Amino acid sequence: MERVTLQEGLSFSRIVHGHWRAADWNKSTQEFLTLTEQCLELGITTFDNANIYGDYTCEGLFGKVLKAKPYLRDRMEIVTKCGIKLANGKNGFSLNHYDSSKEHIIESAERSLKELNTDYIDVLLLHRPDVLLDPDEVAEAFTLLKKQGKVRHFGVSNYLPSQVNMLQASLNMPLVTNQVELSVMYRDNFENGVLDQCIEKKMPPMAWSPLNQGLIFTSETEKAIRVRDALKKTAAEIGANDMDEVMYAWLMKHPAGIMPIVGSGRIERIQSAVNSLSLKLDRQQWYEIWVSSRGRDVD
Repeated sequence: MERVTLQEGLSFSRIVHGHWRAADWNKSTQEFLTLTEQCLELGITTFDNANIYGDYTCEGLFGKVLKAKPYLRDRMEIVTKCGIKLANGKNGFSLNHYDSSKEHIIESAERSLKELNTDYIDVLLLHRPDVLLDPDEVAEAFTLLKKQGKVRHFGVSNYLPSQVNMLQASLNMPLVTNQVELSVMYRDNFENGVLDQCIEKKMPPMAWSPLNQGLIFTSETEKAIRVRDALKKTAAEIGANDMDEVMYAWLMKHPAGIMPIVGSGRIERIQSAVNSLSLKLDRQQWYEIWVSSRGRDVD
């Protein structure tokens, strides 16, 4: 398994296992534990979560795994997120909204530590840009959590470059990653400066929905058909088992050091992502897929 260095003393496995849909997997604690151990055997040591996943349940599901075998914690890096409040009828909120206040960040981190059955979080991300974010207040929260040893590093998710710069200016520690949507079907963050900034700041990005939530396999839009044809052609050329392996390899060719998040509860799908590490696309193959997504030739 390749490793990606984010900061001195912090590296992630190139493939990350994501728990966004963990509540939908309907796995027992033992089944989830087995899946986690299989990931570790494949070299996947980084696990991505968020406080709101599964309507605030997914952290707890993974926490039961760590409670069953606490020593596994030393073999992994845990990423989780905060900053979104869901109106679920239980917490008194009348609508979904963002909260990047010092109080909420600290409260969320404390809850995540408890739910995950761990003493520290490797990386805590602000989940979405908050229009009311006060960078100095966020800095106070981050500094306190780091000083207490509860969170080792911090990052953001779904942030544009200007938003990263605004927050970073108030911090005395580097933001280590920006988790954003990236796939052959979703090119926005290739073209809006997000990946350029990741390279500039040596801040490797994490890619959520690298398979476009699976829509690429079933959609009958003109774009999806074009991209599928290009992926199948490239798969045959480079010896991939299926086009999902090409989709992962396509992302990882980018010089930003993209780390795809695999959000499947099926080990064979996770294995496909690992297989992609051995696949190499040349520039023409990469751009053929890019052009199929773009719908026109490069200028």
